[in-house]
Amino acid sequence: MNKMSRTDVEEAAHRVYRFMMHSKPEEWGGHAWTDWAMNIDKWDWNPGVAIIAAVEYGRATGDSSVLQEVEDWVRRNRGQSEEVRVINSMAPYAIFPQLYQMTGDAYYLEKAVEIAEWMVEQAPRTSEGAFEHTVTENAQFSEQIWADTVFMAVLFLARTARLTGSRKLAEEALLQALLHLGALQDEATGLLFHGWDGSAGHWMSAARWNRANGWNAAGIPMILEEAEPLCRDSDLLHELKHRYSRLIEALAACQLPGGMWPTVLDRPGFYEETSGSAAIALGLYKAVRMGLASEQLLPRADRALAAIVPMVAATGAVSGVSGGTPVLESEEAYNEVPIFPTLYGQGLVLLLLSEVIEQR
Repeated sequence: MNKMSRTDVEEAAHRVYRFMMHSKPEEWGGHAWTDWAMNIDKWDWNPGVAIIAAVEYGRATGDSSVLQEVEDWVRRNRGQSEEVRVINSMAPYAIFPQLYQMTGDAYYLEKAVEIAEWMVEQAPRTSEGAFEHTVTENAQFSEQIWADTVFMAVLFLARTARLTGSRKLAEEALLQALLHLGALQDEATGLLFHGWDGSAGHWMSAARWNRANGWNAAGIPMILEEAEPLCRDSDLLHELKHRYSRLIEALAACQLPGGMWPTVLDRPGFYEETSGSAAIALGLYKAVRMGLASEQLLPRADRALAAIVPMVAATGAVSGVSGGTPVLESEEAYNEVPIFPTLYGQGLVLLLLSEVIEQR
């Protein structure tokens, strides 16, 4: 197949970014979750994914106005960050090391160090030592490991390690990524389950959920880019790369003929889901570029890109995105999750498009 042109990718990325950062409530749809799904001015994982993507988009295109908008977002919302400190709300901090490097503003460095120290010294952990999945909502997931945490918290830790030159933080980031893969990876298939309940000793619904795998497909190469220069001789590094290579190859094998992935990876009759598919495609591009996967997987990434770009409406809204999804009670329940635009859906597609822009 012919590769999509850089111009087409850039145009789609511009629309995605505009809707993510500048759309109005009347554009978000009439469902009950509109504010949670698309209100950028909150400090939580959902806007955090969007802001992570915004920085990558600005960097890939060289558009300085994007950086200014991200800084404005931080100024408007950083007060909220002091209201609650849980693992799942760490995502916005992942941009702080980059903002410090771009601006020299000491606030970003000081806050990144403060949050990294909190994460390592105080964040709740499971008995295995993995970060427990704590959330801003009124819900408790004691002794639970969720795949989401690798992107939401461990990425920040790895970036702060690189910024400060801390091998200790880098090794903690590698360890956390490895603990999550060790707990969640299905040895038979190489795919990841959504969550692990350490108290009960099982994977709950045992669903090999699309987006859970996508968070790791995209997040682990981003973590490796930051941590590897500080830990080249680490056994953790070699084991993580091995597990990740198994994961990305398994994900490639689950791709549907049209280029997307179903919302439960081993249930091809379930609906195709855009955000997880974008994250997996991003992982494929990164894995090939970083030597974590064979170049033979590149056409699969190109096929996914060709399927995902048409999911971007003229307004910039990304369609086919499943709503917020805790670990559900059965595989079938994942196929019932409603579909509507979300900030993380915009963000994951924008991350994919930004990677492609940067490489072309």
